[in-house]
Amino acid sequence: MRVTVRLFALQRQQLGTREVRLELPGGATIQAAWEALAATYPVLGPARDSVRFARNGEYAPTDEPLADGDELAVIPPVAGGADELPGASDLRVRRIALSPEPIGDAALAELRAAVATDADGAVVTFLGRTRETPGTPAPGEEAQARRFAGQRVIGLEYEAYEAMALRTLEAIADEIEARFGVRRLGIVHRLGAVGLGESSVAIAVAAAHRGEAFQACRYAIEELKARAPIWKSERFADGSVWLGAPARTGPPAEEERA
Repeated sequence: MRVTVRLFALQRQQLGTREVRLELPGGATIQAAWEALAATYPVLGPARDSVRFARNGEYAPTDEPLADGDELAVIPPVAGGADELPGASDLRVRRIALSPEPIGDAALAELRAAVATDADGAVVTFLGRTRETPGTPAPGEEAQARRFAGQRVIGLEYEAYEAMALRTLEAIADEIEARFGVRRLGIVHRLGAVGLGESSVAIAVAAAHRGEAFQACRYAIEELKARAPIWKSERFADGSVWLGAPARTGPPAEEERA
């Protein structure tokens, strides 16, 4: 059978391609596909403990069998119910998007206005911005990061497994509704180059009370960073470094949220 392997971020950069076609025996598992891939491209081998896998756009365990024509995505480290409140509107509003366009003041104002209703006493917003100091390199990028020690970050570059990223953000929104009773939120994440001081992600949450709005906004950004297949590369004057940690494939356990 034939399987298409999609590559992102560091693995895409290492192989110089976004896709690899594999010929596998019938019934081969995701683990077998990885082993075949790593045998052909040994540079991928050291990443095994830090990558996750998605079969046809959904996270999947390594013992899951593949079928002819499947798409297998190698997911490198990613840059992460309450009752209705009295008087709260039942209206659900969601604005979830990946955008190559800058998130300026006008876009943020539009996002805030889109999610808020007359039933809402709180609107909490979050902006993630490009800073000049470096973050934590992804596994396998430590040596590359040391090359730029002491240098100033001049920008970021984002890429995403877009269809899966949007589904993940929708799932996070569902979890926010179930856990906090918050039904109105917007999430916009940049793609492509993001300059120093520019916004890479905007989140707006509207709720009847501030407690639920703050909880929902924090949950949204923490889960986006932990789970969404969106990758971030820091750019320096003479090179770049991929950032991130191994993706979490589902919502946090109860004890993690305590």
